[in-house]
Amino acid sequence: MARQRLPVLQDSDTKSKKSPKIRLPEWFRVTLPTGKSLNKFNKIKATITKNTLNTVCVEAKCPNIHECWSRGTATFMIAGQECTRGCRFCAVGSIKTPPPLDEEEPQNLALAVKNMKLEHAVITVVNRDDLDDSGATHYRRCIEKVRETCPETSLELLCSDLAGDKNSLSLLLKNLELEVFAHNVECVPRLDSKVRDVRASFNQSLNILRWVKELRPDIITKSSIMVGLGETDEEVVEAMKLLREVNCDIITIGQYLQPNKKLLPVDRFPTPEKFKEWDKIANEIGFLGSACGPLVRSSYRAGTLYRKITSN
Repeated sequence: MARQRLPVLQDSDTKSKKSPKIRLPEWFRVTLPTGKSLNKFNKIKATITKNTLNTVCVEAKCPNIHECWSRGTATFMIAGQECTRGCRFCAVGSIKTPPPLDEEEPQNLALAVKNMKLEHAVITVVNRDDLDDSGATHYRRCIEKVRETCPETSLELLCSDLAGDKNSLSLLLKNLELEVFAHNVECVPRLDSKVRDVRASFNQSLNILRWVKELRPDIITKSSIMVGLGETDEEVVEAMKLLREVNCDIITIGQYLQPNKKLLPVDRFPTPEKFKEWDKIANEIGFLGSACGPLVRSSYRAGTLYRKITSN
């Protein structure tokens, strides 16, 4: 099978054309699909294009896009292509006043999930700080339509922080048929001001995850941490413990990769052995499920992880 190296990273802190390039370690090689896998990849791509849908796979430049799409899975991104926030790690575009919500999106999303015959669908969102409910009503409509059309598909929502509004969260979750609610803290608390938009914070994200358990204890909660942004190993473990204190059920930890030169440069590349150590710690401190590795992203093999913890 063809193999591909991910893009070489450039330190964005210097404007010199002679600045040294940071090359990715050997473990970042990815395999491109061929044969039947390539056909499935192309089918997924065509389905998404036909239904005028966005995916975080494309918008966030996920390194696993070929693997996931060739397996017949994708993470859909709803409520627009651009976000009202400007986090300094994210490749998704930023806009102050986005276009109106697409009223056809719930139906198009449901048809795509049906055509792809997904066992587990992940739906993520852009922040919509321009809306009174931060998009909660639209997110709910999308999930309800997918559930109506694909009753056998388990659903995972990778949600925004809804501007820290518990009422919007309650509006979203009340009687909603949803298996997994995911919301990412993104980085360790100390790095909030460096990494995330000023309207986001580790504590606000913790509150969202805490409130989900208060409102809907039946829903599995999930969060993700990126490493390589300037944190220490000890800070990663402390962040994991803070997530467990609000009864977060699943954690994923992956390597941050600089999407473009305007965003934060990579600070370090923890080894695969270090990720295995974090995975072991996650199990020891009580997470029901975890996925830790250089190429792991919050939605990576989400269905497999969900089925694994619910079958126990």
